[in-house]
Amino acid sequence: MTEYPRGVIPPMTTPFREDGEIDLGLVGAQLDWLCGAGVHGVAAGGSTGEGHTLDHEEFRDLIAATVEAARGRLPVIAGIIVDSTRDAIRRGKLVRDLNVAALQVTPVHYLFKPDDEAMVRHFRSIVDETGLPVIIYNVVPWTYLSPALLTRIMTEVPMVIGVKQSAGDLKLFADLMEMAPDKLIYSAVDALMYPSYTLGAAGSIAAILTAAPHASVALWDAVRAGDHKKALGLHRKLLALWNAILADNLPACTRHAQMLQGLPPTSPRAPMPAASPAQQAAIHRALQALGTVDPAVRRAAE
Repeated sequence: MTEYPRGVIPPMTTPFREDGEIDLGLVGAQLDWLCGAGVHGVAAGGSTGEGHTLDHEEFRDLIAATVEAARGRLPVIAGIIVDSTRDAIRRGKLVRDLNVAALQVTPVHYLFKPDDEAMVRHFRSIVDETGLPVIIYNVVPWTYLSPALLTRIMTEVPMVIGVKQSAGDLKLFADLMEMAPDKLIYSAVDALMYPSYTLGAAGSIAAILTAAPHASVALWDAVRAGDHKKALGLHRKLLALWNAILADNLPACTRHAQMLQGLPPTSPRAPMPAASPAQQAAIHRALQALGTVDPAVRRAAE
């Protein structure tokens, strides 16, 4: 039986330069940093990576660079955020020779909401045409899929192996866990990773992991070890960081958190603004509480 990724799976930021172009040479530094934190996999091209802004060539190049930087150390999930079945299939085919572990795919979401039958056909077509396993990225408010529909898709299309359950409703997450206990349900309820893990989540794919991978891995390990006192303490500190980065420019705030921990500075892709001075200060305070601000960065700020 194929082993699919479990545990802490950060969605990487895409290293854009100030001119908006991707600096693929910086992918390796982020991958090494995440590996050093002990994460169990990575996702590239997702929301945190501003994947909705990538053209087809950039998408292929980013996933290729990520797989190359991983060097087999951990699985790579390729994020697809597009608005047609045709486009999702095309992107999946572009990376199916790159040894990705799965595709992470949003429902189509622009202007209209496909009915349940169309949504099942959408994910079945992606699997049939690409031959790759799919994780549904359930994040789009306009087409947010119910636990019942998610379970139906996974039942009728077995290669849809799981769901990245986003938005802040832990009840919907718990309902999905009950309805699909044999599937991989990943939490993207960033503020509530601790209860997500205690409910039995297969893991997590969420921006908070990218902003604080060391503490995120420690939280996963603490829950699995039954050390709930430690887990609760980590939860509180991670919640403070989440409150600092949660904004319309979340990817920009996430990359600022990475920079404070020693990664090379990168930029969001326009028109997303960089983290504001107030956001930067709040992020810095939260990371100081976690003890992860890079000493060189701290000295430069003094």
